[in-house]
Formats: sequence, C-alpha cells, structure tokens
Amino acid sequence: MSTKEEILSKYRKNIQQRFDMPDLTDIKGITYPDPLAQFVSMTQSVGGKVVELKPEEDLNELIKKLYPDAKEIASNLPEITIATRNPDTIGSPQALNGTDVGVIRGMFGVAENACVWIPQQMEEKAVCFISENLVILLKKSEIVNNMHDAYKRIEFNDYGYGTFISGPSKTADIAQVLVMGAQAARSATVVLMP
Repeated sequence: MSTKEEILSKYRKNIQQRFDMPDLTDIKGITYPDPLAQFVSMTQSVGGKVVELKPEEDLNELIKKLYPDAKEIASNLPEITIATRNPDTIGSPQALNGTDVGVIRGMFGVAENACVWIPQQMEEKAVCFISENLVILLKKSEIVNNMHDAYKRIEFNDYGYGTFISGPSKTADIAQVLVMGAQAARSATVVLMP
C-alpha cells in the first residue's frame, strides 16, 4: 500500500458520519436581464477590452487599428489575412516567442465572470498564452449567463484541450503589486462578431 493510500485509509476509518452527495440538478445559476451587457461590464472589470465589429468594418483593419505597432501577428483563422505566423505550421511553440498579437476564436462567453471558452483549434496552443496581446473573436449571440450553463456547453475536439480565458493575465502575489502579463497576455480584447 502506498503512503497516499495509507493516509486515505486512516481518514476513511475516522469518518464519523457520511453524507450523500447533494442533488445538483436543482442548482440554478445567476441570470442577467442582458447577458451581453453583463459580459461587457465584467470583461472591463477584469482588465479586458470589448470592441464590436460593425457590419461595414474590416476585421483585419480593426486589429491593425487596435494594435498599430504589432509586427508579429499569429493566427490560423482563415479570415485573419494579416497574420505573419501560423500556429499550425511553425516548428515548435518556441517559434511563437515574440508574438505581438495572437488572434483566436472563442466558442462562447460567460456573463457571470467574463470567461471565454477556447477549445484548442490550432496545432500549438501556446499562441493563447505567449502572445503579448490576445484578440478573441466571439459571436455576440454566444453569451451564456453563468458557469452552470457554460459547463453544459463545453465540447472538446480532436486535440482534447480547452481553456477559459478571462481578460489579460495578472497577478498580485508578490508584494501585492498588480502585474499584468505575468503568465500570459498583457492585454486581452474580445471582438464581438455579428
């Protein structure tokens, strides 16, 4: 028996009273009168930006306007014609180092906490984390109220990986000073698509 099993066995012997698991079917998450407005508000509160693509606007021009100094743009999305790096054709994740802007697609957003579900849609998922700035394309109609609704919608593709991203990376662990971009993107912009 391993040390872990010995420890767990001792805990199990000392349990005085057992309880059944709660019925989770009755739990209702928070709902909002306008989930899109709540999503926008929450995204801004976690340090992200939200921009709506107008019907007459060109997506590539919008990205150039948002990040005019970007030299290296990584994306495998067919509509992103300004990409200089494709995460499907690079040799290794390290080749994405120095990416100014990564452009990815979100499947749905969560109004409760501004999370966006990003299933891995590219060979090298490092683009989601190594890019200095992240642009997430998200359909306006794909906003759910809460994480209860979100977990019902999670699907994995052949890669078997996905993540929730909410705003730019940030931490205040060291000396309680807020540092942006500590583990991933310094900025995150959600582009709401029609």
